[in-house]
Amino acid sequence: MKSKNLFKISMFVVAVLALSAVASAQVALLPNYTQTATIVPPGGIPAGFDISWVDSANQRYYLADRGATPKAGAKNTARIIVVDTQQNKYLYSIPSSSAEIGFVGPSPAGAPCNQGGPDGVVAIPQLNQLYVGDGDSTVKVVDLNAKAIVASIPTGGKCRADELAYDPLDHIIMIGNPNDSPPFLTFISTDTQTVLGQIVYPATQSGLEQPVWNPQTYRFNVSVPATGMNLGSVDEIDPIAMKITNSFRITVSPAGLALGPNDHAMTSGGISIDATNGSVLAVTSIVGAGDEIWYNPGDNNYYFGNANLAVINAETNQLVGYVTSGGGHSIAVDSNNNNIYVPVTGVGIKVFQPTRK
Repeated sequence: MKSKNLFKISMFVVAVLALSAVASAQVALLPNYTQTATIVPPGGIPAGFDISWVDSANQRYYLADRGATPKAGAKNTARIIVVDTQQNKYLYSIPSSSAEIGFVGPSPAGAPCNQGGPDGVVAIPQLNQLYVGDGDSTVKVVDLNAKAIVASIPTGGKCRADELAYDPLDHIIMIGNPNDSPPFLTFISTDTQTVLGQIVYPATQSGLEQPVWNPQTYRFNVSVPATGMNLGSVDEIDPIAMKITNSFRITVSPAGLALGPNDHAMTSGGISIDATNGSVLAVTSIVGAGDEIWYNPGDNNYYFGNANLAVINAETNQLVGYVTSGGGHSIAVDSNNNNIYVPVTGVGIKVFQPTRK
């Protein structure tokens, strides 16, 4: 594509984002969604947090909480917050004390790149473990029986290891180091907890975002933001060959990504694509985008992690509406009861639920 056309697309995306920002306070909220609880863990959520995850099979919610910047000489309070999604009750945090192996916490002042953590988190119920990206370019393995970090796997970067996904067929974790230059993906065996290999992106690429596992294609997909004159894409990754097998170009700079029914994937900005060939199925206009997008099979909806929490029906790709205008970039939903978990700095974890018909 010619540079002139790419420039036009870039300006269109900027214009759409600008309009979204102006309209952010104007969304009409859905009347059939109710906030049923606010879960406030000990110490609250005073500062930065990142990705959240629900293990619906065990009804547990996990939030990567970096905590506030500690005072001089004090240890940080970074942790994984664990919530019972049946009772909507705080259970415990990992680590449980400052004496245990912990996470990096907020990115240090003056750091050359984002070195804060924890970041991405994914549960592996079969192993009763969590894999968590951390700010020191490591992946921390959490044993949920021991309620403790039991391993630290370096990815070899200088910046944070961020969002990740799990291939249960081959027992492989794929995690991105988006802030390194160049950014890269690392493949980790959950059998041996060792690095299998990496994919290094060009030095001109800035960032890597949310990945997902696609059991139909036996591939990972990952959001690749637009950089300069290059369009954003959803890349398809072979976990065994550790190679990019397809790159599906889209006209937004994607962050969030979720796999829905019929092998359809939803990206930031409300663009739905066929995850097998990249064809655009629908473009749904929404206010804001989604840093994290969650597909909930319990009600067949996509939920967008944003101040304006948008809901798109996965069957029709139509906008259902907005749950709240007081949300954040992190989102996760329990498919058993359709509870929606929305962490907000200085408030806690808001819980919303659709009204029963």
